Amino acid sequence: MHQLLVQLKQTVDFLKAKGFNDAIAGVVLGTGLGDLVKQIEVEVAIPYAEIPNFPVSTVEFHKGQLILGKLSGTRIIAMQGRFHYYEGYSMQQITFPIRVMKELGIKYLFLSNAAGGINLSFKKGELVLIEDHINLQSENPLRGLSDAAFGPRFTDLSKPYDQYLSELLAASAQQQGVQMPRGTYVAVNGPNLETRAEYRYLKAAGADMVGMSTVPEVIVANQVGIPCAAVSVITDECDPENLKAVDIAEIIAVAGMADKKLSSIFSEVIRQLK
Repeated sequence: MHQLLVQLKQTVDFLKAKGFNDAIAGVVLGTGLGDLVKQIEVEVAIPYAEIPNFPVSTVEFHKGQLILGKLSGTRIIAMQGRFHYYEGYSMQQITFPIRVMKELGIKYLFLSNAAGGINLSFKKGELVLIEDHINLQSENPLRGLSDAAFGPRFTDLSKPYDQYLSELLAASAQQQGVQMPRGTYVAVNGPNLETRAEYRYLKAAGADMVGMSTVPEVIVANQVGIPCAAVSVITDECDPENLKAVDIAEIIAVAGMADKKLSSIFSEVIRQLK
């Protein structure tokens, strides 16, 4: 048996014994996005370091715990902090929690991230619904996994973001008076930010925003058959003709300002799930 399948069983057994059962949705909270946790009626919260086979988030602004609880009356599993390729983890480690949540029975997955705005019509603090992506990361989470137990090796990504969930998010934003345009997200390795020439290149490739996460998790969600939807918070404007140095603290602050809006939208959508 593949070592990853052995680890998966160990982790799932551990979490089930801790009460991680009957959750309908999983939520991955990105950089600076943690307000949703305040709305969860927490039943269990376990630091990643205590979960067998889980990586440990090394990013100082990622809390690093797995939460089980109720949001708007619906039981969910929330990842407060995610893992990134630039931290030194393999793509299979980064996406391991998605496989775990699938085995724990979630039916839907919601992801969030902080991203740079390449489309200059997007402004700082704005929410953008991801409708498609470009993967420029140099590894793939499906590489080497030939066992059918992982799902289809040649996973179809013609519609990586579930239309039903995306429309629910768009409708919730509209009801709450929040502008939420749609865009294409490009994933890069990081952790450095881009040069002016790279922003021009990414824009020419069709990207509206750029970040260092989300796409690996979406690929695995599609492989294992979890419908998913994702939202970016635009934290800086990436105009190559007027590019200013960006401070990571500023990115966190901007994400934090948009956090309440995003949390409210996620909460309303999760309330509607069955």
